[in-house]
Amino acid sequence: MSSELRSSLGPLAGLKVLDLTQFLSGPYATQILGDLGAEVVKVEPPEGDMTRQLPPYFVGADSAYYHCVNRNKRSLAVDLKSEEGSALVRDLAVASDVVVENFRPGVLDRLGLRYADIAANKRSLVWCSISGFGQSGPYRDRPAYDMIVQAMSGGMSLTGEADGHPVRSGIPLGDLAAGMYGVIGLLAALLDARRTGHGRHVDIAMLDCQISMLSYQGAYHLVSGHVPGRQGRGHDSIPTYRAFTCGDGADVVITANTERMWQSLCGVLRRSDLAGDERFVVNEIRFRNRIELWAVIEPIFLTRSSVEWVEALRAAEIPAAVVNTLDRSLSDDQVLYRNMVLDLSSPDQRLRVPGNPVKYVGESEIAHRFPPGLGTDEDEVLSTLLGFSAEKIGTLRRTGIIGPRRDRTERPASAGSRGVAK
Repeated sequence: MSSELRSSLGPLAGLKVLDLTQFLSGPYATQILGDLGAEVVKVEPPEGDMTRQLPPYFVGADSAYYHCVNRNKRSLAVDLKSEEGSALVRDLAVASDVVVENFRPGVLDRLGLRYADIAANKRSLVWCSISGFGQSGPYRDRPAYDMIVQAMSGGMSLTGEADGHPVRSGIPLGDLAAGMYGVIGLLAALLDARRTGHGRHVDIAMLDCQISMLSYQGAYHLVSGHVPGRQGRGHDSIPTYRAFTCGDGADVVITANTERMWQSLCGVLRRSDLAGDERFVVNEIRFRNRIELWAVIEPIFLTRSSVEWVEALRAAEIPAAVVNTLDRSLSDDQVLYRNMVLDLSSPDQRLRVPGNPVKYVGESEIAHRFPPGLGTDEDEVLSTLLGFSAEKIGTLRRTGIIGPRRDRTERPASAGSRGVAK
């Protein structure tokens, strides 16, 4: 980004967020808040967020998985199963503006952390619950993970080749969408709380989010009764919105979705005759005859490399791109210019992770904090938020109410890992 941009604390500077989340959907939501300047305190069990131990790649004591969704946070390890630990977290919730949790419904209630009870001591508190199926309904108590809701929503049935098996999206859409919708819901509730003084309990279900994201495919079924199948390489309405394999073995996607683009595509393919072919004259007719159209186009793409095709297509103002592998996408000039690969460092570690997509014109991003080690911020958090003395914090630590309960030794850098201990 330009060095002339003014520095920023982020639009959520001063917002206090208590993060009671683990794994992916909840930590992704709270990381978004931290990226925007909020003060996020992550409360973990004494053993830590389970993703700290997920193989195959580690930076220091913690996994690359953990590091990718936990920057800009402070960590506090608390034994929530003890009365003292539960009371401590209740105090932290009252001292916060927002609580985000992704436990199964009822779990926090049993631990004495019920929204209604805590909100009675702070009416403006916004509480966001992210779960598989929400706080109500016949599936309320079922556990759920990303692939479960991808499968149940029908989204997985749309993914994969037409003659193949359903395929899970390579991006964990079930988790990430729930995190994003959670942020949308809690920010809206915060705006209303600033106006009325009353917070809300935001109820985000991963399955709900995936159903919403069925978008036009869901509408097509509800209007027609037709059950769409796997989409493969293309689009269910536009036959020239599709991937094609090129002579170098790489795939190129083209999105020739207007009549002008179709005519230009015919010129780039050196088959201007196709534009006047009665089988392909307009999109509705092309769609009916798409199998015949692909049979004509596919061999042509095999005659040149992917780079040559992309250059020719873009010159004709037809949007096109090579289907990148991650090594190419994460080193792309546009991606790097937009600061979408972050360099994070601590006194003894460094790593690179995907960045924050929310930009503000004329402002630089906040200075990102390295993801915290387990329980490393206990003294700072408890003294600042709750006014605890060093003696009281020491007592909590000695009695096991706070503090890690597992070895935090560093691991050797994993093979192929570029995020390593210094």
